[in-house]
Amino acid sequence: MTASTKTGAAEGTDAGTAAAPVPDVPALDVDALLDDQDIRIVVCCGSGGVGKTTTAAALGVRAAERGRKVVVLTIDPARRLAQSMGIDSLDNIPRRVPGIDGEGAGELHAMMLDMKRTFDEIVEAHADGDRARAILENPFYKSLSAGFAGTQEYMAMEKLGQLRARNEWDLIIVDTPPSRSALDFLDAPKRLGSFLDGKFIKLLMAPAKMGGRAGMKFLNVGMSMMTGTLGKLLGGQFLRDVQTFVAAMDTMFGGFRTRADATYKLLQAPGTAFLVVATPERDALREAAYFVERLAAEEMPLAGLVLNRVHGSGAARLSAERALAAAENLDDIGIVDQTAGKAGLRDPDGSAVTSPEDPESPLSPARSAQTEDPEHEPASEPEPEAEAVSVEQLTAGLLRLHAERMQVVAREQRTRDRFTALHPEVAVTEVAALPGDVHDLAGLRAIGDRLATGSAPAGAA
Repeated sequence: MTASTKTGAAEGTDAGTAAAPVPDVPALDVDALLDDQDIRIVVCCGSGGVGKTTTAAALGVRAAERGRKVVVLTIDPARRLAQSMGIDSLDNIPRRVPGIDGEGAGELHAMMLDMKRTFDEIVEAHADGDRARAILENPFYKSLSAGFAGTQEYMAMEKLGQLRARNEWDLIIVDTPPSRSALDFLDAPKRLGSFLDGKFIKLLMAPAKMGGRAGMKFLNVGMSMMTGTLGKLLGGQFLRDVQTFVAAMDTMFGGFRTRADATYKLLQAPGTAFLVVATPERDALREAAYFVERLAAEEMPLAGLVLNRVHGSGAARLSAERALAAAENLDDIGIVDQTAGKAGLRDPDGSAVTSPEDPESPLSPARSAQTEDPEHEPASEPEPEAEAVSVEQLTAGLLRLHAERMQVVAREQRTRDRFTALHPEVAVTEVAALPGDVHDLAGLRAIGDRLATGSAPAGAA
């Protein structure tokens, strides 16, 4: 894709007034990224609710149908990925997705991170049978593996490292966790690695060695860093659980730090590409800008920005102000409401002329019979019809809807321009907003087409 110059939306400008140009924005060539055999990992990141899961799935479908063997790792608890890919459920094992078409198509697999199961797999892989069983049944370990802050992000990194080490797929696409901040995914390895290093072991072993009230006082101070769930377990039984856990895990703590460092370096490698996903809203693009800066500081390779759910109009030349002015003019005309149905013929004096064939005519045989029969009940009066909406009223309503859409388009354009001014070097592709949710492979293919062509909506810059 070639770089193009984009022009700001012209909200509040009249015809003939040029909108202010914005800097050239390099276009993100998604197909070139997916076809590059040197790219082995694509990480989709961004704040919550911007479409990371859908983007990751659409990239996976497109890459597989272009010949690559792909696995998509999602950490999305809503399980939308499984539904859209026609799989009943996803778990910690990659499942092959049926329906990948096209000549020379590759394979697509998908999986959902099971945080606790991944932690269990680490224990089972690095401890003998008896020790592994003691760890897995330990109450302290169960609390740590299921609820410690940062565990989900860390286990996502662990699973990424496992998939890459298997060398079974030539492209891994990662949908990062729905964290409070997009930066948690990068911070998790260092944070949890530091938590589980030698200093942590010494902290936990100290109260056991000291014993008595002094030991418990020290334990209360030392464990203040831990979550509320673990804090509720303080007491003699908890102390014994900690001792058992530390004794069983003693030989494994160094491995956590080593693997965390290795995965972090994997993310910095040239074979990894980060895609920041955002919507054209202020908060989402502010988070995206912060993440772009963080990736640069950590020397991690950024491929570009996916701008999702972009709005546009096929009649963008009609500004919001002109549309509203036209609607007001139509309202001021004051068209008299017209009665629906056929207008009757009238005599010169204005009275209606009816035909004998008209059932309502006094000359009608049916009408005469009703009049002469005293027992005949007169026909009930028909209910009045709903007031018809005039063409002018309908047009005025459509003009107001168009004005609202153009105001949204202009606001999104200003937000994009602010991001571009801060990071003109970041390649961008835009995905037009869809009228509904994506729920099958056809929908994912449509998203993939938009990602690849950078299709902004009609009328957008």
